[in-house]
Amino acid sequence: MGEAQPFVIGSEVTCSDGVCGELRRVVVDPIARSLTHLVVEEKHRQGLGRLVPIQLVSSGNGAITLTCTTAQFNALERAEETHFMAGAGSPWGYNENQVLTQPYSALGVAGLGGLGGVGGLATGMAGTRTPIVVDRVPAGEVEVRRGESVIATDGPIGKVAGLAVDPTDHYVTHVLLDEGHLWGKKTVAIPIGAVKRIEGGVHLDLSKDDVRDLPPVQLAEA
Repeated sequence: MGEAQPFVIGSEVTCSDGVCGELRRVVVDPIARSLTHLVVEEKHRQGLGRLVPIQLVSSGNGAITLTCTTAQFNALERAEETHFMAGAGSPWGYNENQVLTQPYSALGVAGLGGLGGVGGLATGMAGTRTPIVVDRVPAGEVEVRRGESVIATDGPIGKVAGLAVDPTDHYVTHVLLDEGHLWGKKTVAIPIGAVKRIEGGVHLDLSKDDVRDLPPVQLAEA
């Protein structure tokens, strides 16, 4: 891979003043085939990831280090947003617009008669809309997660471990195939020119035998 920098998903990410989390996924411009953002999130803090522009990443030695402080990191755009599915209904069979939700009270449900709600009001009932957390991805770009399928011309061949990127222009040079695939525990770097598209997995122009013949690579410890 030459001097390309590996971005192994799951690696620790450090700000200028301390650890800020781990790499959860990467965002790629599929036309330019360049890395645009990292999604970094504290361990055990799901849903609080930040969308880190690649310009904030300093390169070298296989480690992922940001040029910002942890305070600046925490001020970056969130990587997820929450939507509520309309019309989810309630456990009692009423639609969302037929239910009035009251704040929870530990005092119970006494005195409901004068509240005048519609459609079977109950104090302490949880909201009936279902929250859905979705990833935020800049328009025209795609995200890549660890564990996404890598699909050769003759079928699935393994899982994505990460990407290798040219640090000078952020061009993606290789897709890293996860260890423990069909040929044992080694990491294989697939040239980006062999990738047809990234949609429902990483689709290759190579057969399984072609990928098997690629040399293994050694990744520096992050």
